[in-house]
Amino acid sequence: MIRDNHFKTLIEPFKIKSVEPIRFTTREERARILAEAGYNTFMIRADDVIIDLLTDSGTGAMSARQWAGILDGDEAYAGSRSYFKLEKTIRSITGMEHVIPTHQGRAAEKILFTIVGGPGKVIPNNTHFDTTRANVEFSGACAVDCPTDEGMQTDSIGDFKGNMDLVKLEETIRTYGPERIPLVMITVTNNSGGGQPVSMANIRATRDVCRKYNLPLFLDACRFAENAYFIKLREEGYADKSPLEIAREMFSYADGCTMSAKKDGLVNIGGFLAMNDGELAQKCRNLLIITEGFPTYGGLAGRDLEAVAELEIIPAPRSAT
Repeated sequence: MIRDNHFKTLIEPFKIKSVEPIRFTTREERARILAEAGYNTFMIRADDVIIDLLTDSGTGAMSARQWAGILDGDEAYAGSRSYFKLEKTIRSITGMEHVIPTHQGRAAEKILFTIVGGPGKVIPNNTHFDTTRANVEFSGACAVDCPTDEGMQTDSIGDFKGNMDLVKLEETIRTYGPERIPLVMITVTNNSGGGQPVSMANIRATRDVCRKYNLPLFLDACRFAENAYFIKLREEGYADKSPLEIAREMFSYADGCTMSAKKDGLVNIGGFLAMNDGELAQKCRNLLIITEGFPTYGGLAGRDLEAVAELEIIPAPRSAT
């Protein structure tokens, strides 16, 4: 059910303009397909899948404006207008000064942790997503999860089971020492913790802990829009705020973020790394050049930059007057 302050309705506030047929299989066919894939769902051909529950990446549909942007994308190698449009959009949502496009979220993680990670370093998180953990540990650093006890109880219901456990976070910082921790990260929503949301109060409190020890706070922001909507629905004081206003407050407590736009960005491919630290941003751009591409396209075609640039949190439509 879609709700805002003016109406409630059982129908979705959008139209569908394209229909793609899918092939139905029998139970016997599915059993054979699974066996031939060695029961590894990553080895199953997409044409043999009826309902795809493998991942939350690429499961959305682009908007009409995004598809229009595909045709308008500027394919210039450097200085593409699509990049500057993307930069403006991301700055508007996150408030962060430096915007670095990448072909996916894992590429943003690879660049970030190659620079700030390394042997002896420790990265605390509410719960690391699998590619985040892999990139942290590939650098030689240690990935430490700090989920709440409530978040580990799969048979209980709670509003914000994705929260960072602040006691565990402080214990981690004191155990390893803040000098070994280049940044703290919160994944919103907590994907590996079941896609559970993180409250604004918890993000704010985590920021306060980070400030106490002079540590930067980064968001893994792949599901930031969904998390913002959960806050609107569940957290006191936010019912009258728009998801965009809530998202901007979330980002205001962070020093940087990584993003896979294949999730809440609703694009076919793309991601970005954003931050306020100019010195760190320059190091990231230097590594981007030799791994992804020039800083104004970051491994993406111009048309995909344009699609990400159309990222927006659309307010629910108002009722007719």
